[in-house]
Amino acid sequence: MKLWGGRFTKTTHQWVEAFNASIGFDKELAEEDIEGSMAHVKMLGACGIITEEETNRILEGLANIRQKVREGKAEFTIEHEDIHMNIEKMLIDEIGEVGGKLHTGRSRNDQVALDMHLYVRKETVELAVKILELQEALLKQAEKHVDTILPGYTHLQRAQPVRFAHHLLAYVSMFERDVERFIDSFKRVNCCPLGAGAIAGTTFPVDRQMVAEALGFSSLYDNSMDAVSDRDYLVEFLSVCSLVMVHLSRLSEELILWSSEEFQYVILDDAFCTGSSMMPQKKNPDIPELIRGKTGRVFGHLMALLTTLKALPLTYNKDLQEDKEGVFDTVRTLKGSLRLMAALIETMEVNHSKMKRHAGQGFANATDLADYLVGKGIPFRKAHEIVGKLVLYAIHKEKTLNDCTLEEFHRFSPEIGEDVYSCLELENVVDARKSEGGTAKEQVLKTLSNKMATLEKHRETISNIY
Repeated sequence: MKLWGGRFTKTTHQWVEAFNASIGFDKELAEEDIEGSMAHVKMLGACGIITEEETNRILEGLANIRQKVREGKAEFTIEHEDIHMNIEKMLIDEIGEVGGKLHTGRSRNDQVALDMHLYVRKETVELAVKILELQEALLKQAEKHVDTILPGYTHLQRAQPVRFAHHLLAYVSMFERDVERFIDSFKRVNCCPLGAGAIAGTTFPVDRQMVAEALGFSSLYDNSMDAVSDRDYLVEFLSVCSLVMVHLSRLSEELILWSSEEFQYVILDDAFCTGSSMMPQKKNPDIPELIRGKTGRVFGHLMALLTTLKALPLTYNKDLQEDKEGVFDTVRTLKGSLRLMAALIETMEVNHSKMKRHAGQGFANATDLADYLVGKGIPFRKAHEIVGKLVLYAIHKEKTLNDCTLEEFHRFSPEIGEDVYSCLELENVVDARKSEGGTAKEQVLKTLSNKMATLEKHRETISNIY
């Protein structure tokens, strides 16, 4: 008989059991469910709702079940629908009818909300730590490649030369914001719903604050209806995860391009690439391609939850069972992607000479020639026109701007002098951008130092919040 079956006259149809059951996926919450139950039963005992002996017997039984879960010996069945009923049935089998007192003063509605808060709270921290590890790999590569110059791109066309460290630091900044989003969202995750009951609270004299403190929550839901129906924190969590995947996908795309024969900017370690079943020469960047591809499934989980929530009346509805699989899959996907991306970045080799050669091609120093003319008193818009014509001339002559003679320069502007050649040198082009956040070496080193300091600050913050 079902633990809730008192008012029913028929057994549940087997099709309904299979369709209704969530144990196939919510068994992931076993440890969170037991942790929450232990805090709950201690509170029941402290408030005199159950006896001390009953409290101790239930706690001992839950500890035994937790050990079985950890050893992979716990057996879950769809007959008992979900993780909550499975654990409670195991407890009753373990210690007898007294196990049925565990559920006093609570509902599966506030119980599952608690489990998900505990789960997401833990994963928020673990994912933030994984991002820090990726940032560390990027910072190490950036530190090694402050003097490596490559072309920067707009519209995937060569635009201006930049330091490779500067390029990598852009990703460090993206992931830095992601860490801050996780840290900021933590306070909304770290709110305890237990004690809300099914919808309206409980008639038992429970101490919600005691449970919250025992579980490390910093606040309580102040409305029982909101407590059991709120999934905003899951939407926010999936949203942050989606943004992390966006940044991973953008980095993946660049690694795919850079490792191609057409670019040859980096060499990805063999341990993180695969071959072709037909073409012996192939070395495929499957990992960044998969990360790029898996971004879509994470987006999908966010959209699915938003769609599930959009027309739900208060409070709990069975639709909310659909909140879990997408969250679990997102966590697995993101953890794997972050772990692999950190390893890819840490082990990749950089082709300095190919990067520098390409940076010197494609008229990436044209803007500097325009700025040079502005320095000679020519309005920028006019200088832009002059250099544009010079570039067209050089293309027809199959030259770079550096190859043009002073006589050729004078055909377009008599203000150009011998000092123009120094202005067009690759290193000078990069170092001319001394504005804050620019590509000049002094600015890149400053940013590198600041990013390392911020990483350590975030590491300390994360270790303190949980």
